[in-house]
This record gives sequence, C-alpha cells and structure tokens, in this order.
Amino acid sequence: MDDRMRISDAEREEVSARLREHFAQGRLTSDELDERITATLNAKTFGDLRSVMADLPDPAPVGGSQPGQVPPWAGPHAHGHGHMHAYRRRGPRLLPLAFIVLLAAIILPGAGFVFIAFLKVILLIWLVTMILGLFAAARFRRHIRRYKQSFHDQWRSWEWPR
Repeated sequence: MDDRMRISDAEREEVSARLREHFAQGRLTSDELDERITATLNAKTFGDLRSVMADLPDPAPVGGSQPGQVPPWAGPHAHGHGHMHAYRRRGPRLLPLAFIVLLAAIILPGAGFVFIAFLKVILLIWLVTMILGLFAAARFRRHIRRYKQSFHDQWRSWEWPR
C-alpha cells in the first residue's frame, strides 16, 4: 500500500486494538500507549499508521484481517524488508532511577542521611512553592474582586435613574 493512501476509521480501530494488545503483553508503557493511540486516532494515511507500529513485532490478524494476510498499515517491514522508523521514548525513565537511589540510600553507610537531607530540601522547595501559590491566589482574588466592583460601578452608571 502507498504511504500516502488515506485510511478508514476501521483501520484506525484495528491499529488501536493491536496497540492495546501490545500494552497487555508488556511491550508498551501506559504513557506510550496513550501517545500511540492519540497518534493513531489522528492518523490520516497508511504512512502515519506505519510509523506508530514500526518498532512492534509483526501483526497478528485483528478484526477483519484474514489469517496469513498482512494488514496494509504493517508496511514492508512485516515481510522482512524495507526501512523501519523506530519510535523512541523521550526523557529519562524515572522509576528505575528512583529505585537505584533508594537502594543506594539503604545499602551505603551514610547515604541514608544524604537521602533524607535531599528529601528535606525537596520538601522545603515544595512548601515554599505552596506558600507562594497561596499568596498569588489571594492577590488574584483581590484583583478579581476589584475588577468586579469597578465593572459593577460602571454598570450602575448606565442604569436609568429611579
């Protein structure tokens, strides 16, 4: 199939079902699933679907596909040839990093104190941010109150005398 060929809603649903299947098998994280399903639902051509499915294994039949028939969105890599566009996750994976830091804090002597000090700094930053947020919210409320009052006074000047 031509990458520029437009796709139908049924083909979008078929790819969404395959993505949920890959998520259930542990190949995708929930964030990746959300990103890919969004991209799938916004896809207009077979090329768009191909890029969403590029780094996943060959498709098994889903929905209306016949056994042995490769869906058009699977592209040339499903047959073992062609160029694949790999999907790359951006940003660090925080859970493994947090686990390593926690493990180091438990195992290394004295590291627990550093870890607790780090948590205290994070808590202090959070607390300062929350206090600044409260002040900003109060200031915003005062500003809105003044704006409403001036608007009310202006509106009153337009009323007919009683």
